[in-house]
Amino acid sequence: MSGSEKMSNFVIRKLDISEASLLKEFTYLAIYVPQGVKMPPKSIVELPELKVYYQNFGSENGDICLVAETDNKIVGAVWTRIVNDFAHIDDNTPSLAIAVAKESRGKGMGTRLLNDMLTVLKVEGFLSVSLSVQKENYAVKMYEKAGFDVVQNNGEELVMLKKLK
Repeated sequence: MSGSEKMSNFVIRKLDISEASLLKEFTYLAIYVPQGVKMPPKSIVELPELKVYYQNFGSENGDICLVAETDNKIVGAVWTRIVNDFAHIDDNTPSLAIAVAKESRGKGMGTRLLNDMLTVLKVEGFLSVSLSVQKENYAVKMYEKAGFDVVQNNGEELVMLKKLK
């Protein structure tokens, strides 16, 4: 099955600002938990270091979000913000977050969301984008394939950067 066949029932589109509250749920889904470890309580997204990813989304330069939708349900999201988070490089480089609902994983959606976001960021004039990821997270391979390089190794976590120009 080719990537286009795998993705044929998904539509990737920009998030409507009226849907921005969904980013709180996708922030929770973006938390990497190793296999066999229990997910933290949903209230964890109320911590200040996680609120920066969704609070007042759409109000700042660099606030860009694409979503994957199937059957009128949003099942994946990739978004960027310029925030002082774990992946902060500088005040001109947005940090990227991505999450796909568990039931929609393994269909190429994450790769498609990521690649579409990289295209949007280039068009918007950004020179680079960063992210932080746990070393054990299977998504590291996806980021490497997309051209992200490790710029910082913090033990369990990597900071990765993709130059866009």
